[in-house]
Amino acid sequence: MSKRPRVSDQPPERQNRSRQVAELLPAVGGAAFRRFGFVQSAIVSRWPEIVGEKLAAASTPESIRFPVGKKQDGTLTLTVRGAHAPMMSHLTVEIIERVNRFFGYAAVCKVAIRHGEVSKRPERRAPPSLAPAPELGGSIKTIADPELKAVLEALASGVAANPPSLPKVR
Repeated sequence: MSKRPRVSDQPPERQNRSRQVAELLPAVGGAAFRRFGFVQSAIVSRWPEIVGEKLAAASTPESIRFPVGKKQDGTLTLTVRGAHAPMMSHLTVEIIERVNRFFGYAAVCKVAIRHGEVSKRPERRAPPSLAPAPELGGSIKTIADPELKAVLEALASGVAANPPSLPKVR
């Protein structure tokens, strides 16, 4: 007698709903970061906040390797620009403290330093001033909703900063 799979009376549950891109992105990026040893991708994107601008300019996190079956006491591997490696080796205790403070638990217990080229991070520019454009006068000041007022002020300052130019017709 051959065994046949049981056929259920109910159709399989499907999720054919549309989803936001933001809902899908953490899973896509998370798989890539886990492949290279990062449990949390924020350590890469927020590295300057974690260790400070000076250290972040000379180093970049490469991976975090944990012992099998654990998510603590890992080894953080840093890529450090050549001449900065001795300085970084003296600051490993401080780097471990800052990374563990960022994670909220003892995620890292060792730092391995690898010589390499550190790419420059794009500079973040401050947002434009939200002061209203002078030609608007007091018309925005009468708006009661603070969020709408801020958006309109930003729009007005952007329009004032970039005067419209006529398209070129050939």
